[in-house]
Amino acid sequence: MVAAERGRTRWGLILPFLAVPVLVLGFLVVGMFLWALTGEDDPRAGGAAKVPCAGALAFGGAERPAGAEPHDCTVQRGIDTAYTAVLLMPRENVRYWLGHTYPGAPEPRTDGGSCGALCLEVTHENGLPGTAEAHVVQVKVEYVNAETARLRFSAFTM
Repeated sequence: MVAAERGRTRWGLILPFLAVPVLVLGFLVVGMFLWALTGEDDPRAGGAAKVPCAGALAFGGAERPAGAEPHDCTVQRGIDTAYTAVLLMPRENVRYWLGHTYPGAPEPRTDGGSCGALCLEVTHENGLPGTAEAHVVQVKVEYVNAETARLRFSAFTM
């Protein structure tokens, strides 16, 4: 007597349908793991990244003031782009640099409070140069001592 051969099972049809959800779930788990490993300094994650100060200032249509020491220049990209720069410079040159850099801008405010010693906000409508990629530039000035001023420069799109 000849043994009957076994027929095909239905697993050949079911296995591909079971494999697809397992693969999708695996890709999701790996993606979440890689996302968790990205640091705050990763510009792709929306965190601030260090940049050359010349680039941060140029984004706002400015150049580094004479005698200024740049510190902590960053960019943060997301829906909008925001550059920041902190500069230490001679206190006596601040108003000249602001007037020379943004000649069509309004006079800096001196109302103190959160503004600091001086504040300036410039847009394309009130004096921002056409070469600036930013939509708004904000400069806040604090006097460190009788000779030194700290400028907090911020240029961003909206």
